[in-house]
Amino acid sequence: QAQLIEPGGGLVQAGDSLRLGCLAPSVTFITFNDYALAWFRQSPGEAREFVASINRYGDTMAYRDSVKGRFTISRDDGKNTVYLQMNSLKPEDTAVYSCAAARVVYDNMSPASYDYWGQGTQVTVSS
Repeated sequence: QAQLIEPGGGLVQAGDSLRLGCLAPSVTFITFNDYALAWFRQSPGEAREFVASINRYGDTMAYRDSVKGRFTISRDDGKNTVYLQMNSLKPEDTAVYSCAAARVVYDNMSPASYDYWGQGTQVTVSS
C-alpha cells in the first residue's frame, strides 16, 4: 500500500518539460520536515534507479549524472509535497517514477534507505 500520493505523470515529446508532484498525507507525516525525500525510476526489465534526493532542510540535493542540469528536486513543507521538475526530456527518461521518504537515510541513493513510497507514475517520452 502506497503511503505517498503521486497524482500522475504523462506522455510528452522529447525536449518537453514535465513536473511530478508527490504528496505526503499529514495524518501520517505530521512533521514533514523531519523527512528526507527522493525520486527513483524503473524501466521494464531494469532495476529501480536513483534519480534525485533532497535532505530534510532542503539545502542539499543530489542527482544521478544523466539528469544533472535537466532535473530539479524541490520540497514545499507547507504543502507536504516534493516535486521533480524535468526539463529537456529524452526517450531514455521513460520509466515509472516513484517518490520516497525516510526520517533517517544512510545512503540517499539506495532504495533500501527509504521507508515510505508512492505508488509510481508512468512518464513516457516519445522521440
